[in-house]
Amino acid sequence: MAAKRKRLLTEEVTAFRRLVYQHHQQHWRDFPWRRTHDPYKILVSEVMLQQTQADRVVPKYRAFIRSFPTIRLLAKAPLRKVLAGWQGLGYNRRAVALQRAAQAIANQYGGRVPQHIEALRRLPGVGRYTAAAVLVFAFNQPTAMVETNIRSVFLHHFFPRQRLVRDDELQPLIAQTLDRRQPRRWYEAVMDYGAWLKKQLPNPGRRSRHYVRQSTFAGSHRQLRGQLIRAVLDSPRSLASLVQDFERPTSAVRQAVTELVREGLIARRGQTYIIQ
Repeated sequence: MAAKRKRLLTEEVTAFRRLVYQHHQQHWRDFPWRRTHDPYKILVSEVMLQQTQADRVVPKYRAFIRSFPTIRLLAKAPLRKVLAGWQGLGYNRRAVALQRAAQAIANQYGGRVPQHIEALRRLPGVGRYTAAAVLVFAFNQPTAMVETNIRSVFLHHFFPRQRLVRDDELQPLIAQTLDRRQPRRWYEAVMDYGAWLKKQLPNPGRRSRHYVRQSTFAGSHRQLRGQLIRAVLDSPRSLASLVQDFERPTSAVRQAVTELVREGLIARRGQTYIIQ
């Protein structure tokens, strides 16, 4: 088990910040969501970036913002159109949650993304990290937060030989080193440094207690769910036709369809499944 770090000395904090900022000058990554401080667009990008690599998100983010340029337009859009705009990102539940979050913001906050962590965390699909990221990148609020690239940086620098390091061991160091005058710029620099480290070294994140290796996608239940949504987006479908199309056991298709209905991604009308 990793030993807890003591409080960093001022010179340690200064040296670490200098290293991160110097690296950022040479390895800054340009993403469209970094060119806006619009809280809605930041929220969209952060939900898309959950479990999806940034390079894959870029074209989908641009297209989604063109289709739904404001919170109110997303809130009142047909689910069919929202899911169609989400295709290619996977984890379609995020699209439903994002639209529900937009509806909550439109109805409860006058269409303005809230600026308080507790209010953000009450929104559908918004967890601890996503709420903190909105505060940092939209409102430039200094907030300690952990995601995969941040985790890699702090494991690499402060826990170089330990394994199974918990996030609560990283959090005090993240808070101590946070540049509170410019948190937006600081976290962009840390994340870019973490992404670079993972390309240069064996991923430091693997030494986290929270590291989970992604399961194979081909043939998975997750793949089947995505295939079913795409099929029902094309046209209303019966269970029998879905089983025939995907050559999966009837029980597997029925289970996936039942999940999708329960989660609000598709609806049943008689013997047919639709997306409204």
